[in-house]
Amino acid sequence: MEQQALDRGSLPKLQINRLRMSDIRAAFSDGWSDFRTYPAYGLFFGAIYAAGGIFIAVMLTYYHLPWMIIPVAIGFPLIGPFIAVGLYEISRRHRLGEPVSWKAILAEVFRQRERQLSWMAFVVLFIFWIWIYQVRLLMALFLGFRVPATLDSFVNVVLTTPEGLMFLAVGTVVGAVLAMILFSATVISMPLLLDHDVDFVTAMLTSMRTVIENAAPMLVFGLIIAALAILAMVPLFLGLLVVLPVAGHATWHVYRRAITAT
Repeated sequence: MEQQALDRGSLPKLQINRLRMSDIRAAFSDGWSDFRTYPAYGLFFGAIYAAGGIFIAVMLTYYHLPWMIIPVAIGFPLIGPFIAVGLYEISRRHRLGEPVSWKAILAEVFRQRERQLSWMAFVVLFIFWIWIYQVRLLMALFLGFRVPATLDSFVNVVLTTPEGLMFLAVGTVVGAVLAMILFSATVISMPLLLDHDVDFVTAMLTSMRTVIENAAPMLVFGLIIAALAILAMVPLFLGLLVVLPVAGHATWHVYRRAITAT
């Protein structure tokens, strides 16, 4: 029988468990099950995320920066873990047999402003801004003043010129490193901070240790999430309505399998 969560006011001793690929499959299965059980909640949080993506794309077009749409769209999933806090709470309550209601879920989300999880928002947004500025820096280094005025011309320059291909190659490596750092720091720490009153530094270190000690399954989990998120953004970000909630619920179940609190 799965261990019940400790009281949130307690300071738990955290043990990192060994994960297998079967745990990753089970986490996605449980995540899909949670979404099907509470679809309205999942669609609500997914809609917030999708609306944010659409808003950013519209504003970039309005301010004549369409060439930033692709870099922002690629980096946009970096803020997903913070948006998914409400989904973690739904999975937590469902597992413990506690009532799930709009009032309870939204109250818990807003309560995080007073807890350590709020500090993780700064970490997530900081790395997202690093991503945006490194894109601008690499464009200046490789493309100089030949910044395309339209999205089509930007894609053409990136894919058909030596400078564009170099920009794409270096940007992909740098972006992958930033994404891996953020994934390692947040994949376990976000649900852990929701579940227990630990400080955010301890939560991040625990998350990174979990990824390091379970490198293969956690890498597969991260790649699946990233691939699903990118595919979901193709139809005007609308695929995020389903992908975000399923990924959020699955992340909670990975956390529950990876961490034992005593």
